[in-house]
Amino acid sequence: MSINKLVRLGAIITILTSVPGVSFAAEQLFTPFMATAGLTSRPVGHHEFCKRHRSECRANTSEATRVRLTSAHWAELVEVNNAVNHAITPVTDSELFGQEEHWVYPETMGDCEDFVLLKRRELIKRGWPVGALLVTVVTQSNGDGHAVLTVLTDRGDLVLDNLEPQVVVWSQTDYRYVKRQSERDAGKWVAIDDNRMHSVGSLAR
Repeated sequence: MSINKLVRLGAIITILTSVPGVSFAAEQLFTPFMATAGLTSRPVGHHEFCKRHRSECRANTSEATRVRLTSAHWAELVEVNNAVNHAITPVTDSELFGQEEHWVYPETMGDCEDFVLLKRRELIKRGWPVGALLVTVVTQSNGDGHAVLTVLTDRGDLVLDNLEPQVVVWSQTDYRYVKRQSERDAGKWVAIDDNRMHSVGSLAR
């Protein structure tokens, strides 16, 4: 999805929410920003990852951080998402390490969390603020757990995903969003209040 498409999406939201009878559905389906609902438990894999990388799991800012989505920033997101997706071969932790959850920076192979960690690190190297790059846990439509990178921007919360070649607004995916890192403290997690109407979303595709 290009920046122009993001702008058009915002216009569609405005139009739909002004039409009687469809405002609630439109808000639920197209909301560009996630709503969070307080602190929650962090994944076991992230807990163990933080033991090995303490400097990457600490408080980073006192305020929420949103990046202005310029054309240059958009190009960086697309480039990093594509580069990591092509460089890493997806395998499960059980296949690679003989255990269910083991979060690492991958070299040639890794599972979904590893893709996310590498994309996050690459964007931080390019100057993106830590508080805007959040590891996020979701549930797929088949019930399987999955992880994506949520990027906080002024145009919405964008998702970088190893299962999806395009960078998209979070609410335009079929996932159920469960929890993500806190934007203020990389070692803490917050619950996501995902109240979208998934049945309506599937019909609208």
